[in-house]
Amino acid sequence: MEIKILGPGCPKCTQTAELVEQTVSEAGVTADVEKVTDVMKIASYGVFGTPAIVINGKVKSVGKIPKKADILKWIK
Repeated sequence: MEIKILGPGCPKCTQTAELVEQTVSEAGVTADVEKVTDVMKIASYGVFGTPAIVINGKVKSVGKIPKKADILKWIK
């Protein structure tokens, strides 16, 4: 599984990345979690609000810190 956290490194982006990493670890799921800060790469996903989460190439969340329960649904 490939998870990308899209964002310039703002506090909400950092918090989202930490939440995703924690949730993946607790769920025992194997995933590559990558932080994408390049604005052009972020825009290539059609995302213009951050933080955003992309799982296996599909945008799952944009412009907010998702709930842990939602992240669990996406990674299961």
